[in-house]
Amino acid sequence: NLACTLRIVLFFEVIPTAFSFHPLAHSSPSIMAPQGTAVEKSSSKTSNEHDDYLQDGPLARRIAETMPYFPFKGIPKFYDIGGFLSKPAVFQEIVDVFCRRYDNIGIDAVAGLDARGFILGPPIALGLQKPFFMMRKKGKMPNTVESPSYDTEYGKRSGLCIQRDAIKPGDRVLVIDDLVATGGTLSAAIQLVHMLGGEVVECACVVELKMFIDPSEESGLPNRTKMYKAMGIDQVPIWGLISEDVLTVEAELHEEYVDDGEEH
Repeated sequence: NLACTLRIVLFFEVIPTAFSFHPLAHSSPSIMAPQGTAVEKSSSKTSNEHDDYLQDGPLARRIAETMPYFPFKGIPKFYDIGGFLSKPAVFQEIVDVFCRRYDNIGIDAVAGLDARGFILGPPIALGLQKPFFMMRKKGKMPNTVESPSYDTEYGKRSGLCIQRDAIKPGDRVLVIDDLVATGGTLSAAIQLVHMLGGEVVECACVVELKMFIDPSEESGLPNRTKMYKAMGIDQVPIWGLISEDVLTVEAELHEEYVDDGEEH
């Protein structure tokens, strides 16, 4: 039963807020990528930096301790990114590791997905001194182009939208969201970038649910690898810092706790 199998989701309720990028008068030399075209990966990257990028590595495990799961929307394990957002030092660690990774790789712009990508994307874009663009639900912004509709673990969704002049042909774009599960929302984001002539350097998420990467047919789970290959976007890399394997902290529930989730 697919409804029973899709038991792991990430939760953080947020009211979408418009972010506009304004170049800072002074850059941060420690994390700012050089202006212009692509930047090659640094050959001087330390082993500590490499360890920070490892999925479920030491840094990821420390962050995972701040992300409890709740029974919510009828699902036993909803992961709450509000846990690390309430701890500035941990949130800063996440921003820093994303900035180091993409300073080394080299990007031209950051795109954040509606709505949790609006929380993570702007501080990373500011750290890198790159423009930030929103990918929003239909009808939320003027002068937009829309992706095709897409499927998620919740069901079918209408396309994402981005403003027409956000991405220039040849731009190297980093796409950011909080979590990747079936990969449906990210697929719409990738298509939007391609529609405007850009290149998706990587899709980056705090959490990647590995159970959807390449499950067997017998599992009944959506297969992200096969879906992306069928769509012709399987060349786009996806990086997730934390997997479900280390998200093991159960939230302590107040005696008056109720599951008041709206979307099932």
